[in-house]
Amino acid sequence: MIQLIFEIPDVDSLKEKRRIIRSVKDKLQRRFHMSAAEVDLQNSLSFAQIGGALVSNSKTFGETVMYKAFEMIEREVPVRIQDMSIYSEEF
Repeated sequence: MIQLIFEIPDVDSLKEKRRIIRSVKDKLQRRFHMSAAEVDLQNSLSFAQIGGALVSNSKTFGETVMYKAFEMIEREVPVRIQDMSIYSEEF
């Protein structure tokens, strides 16, 4: 599971914020086959919190995918990452 809190600079409306968040969620779903959702800070104009989850039979593979997803967001999305955490479990 990955959780990101980021600042979205220069956003003037919730509609514009939601467009950026939808773009991030779509990229995570298409490129990394992850489930993704905005999990908190929905009413904040300049901040967002997104969570993503991936099921894999390998902890190493799952964490690698999460780090690649984080790097993609850093490179391609016009946001400032405030916090990021990755959590893995094995059964």
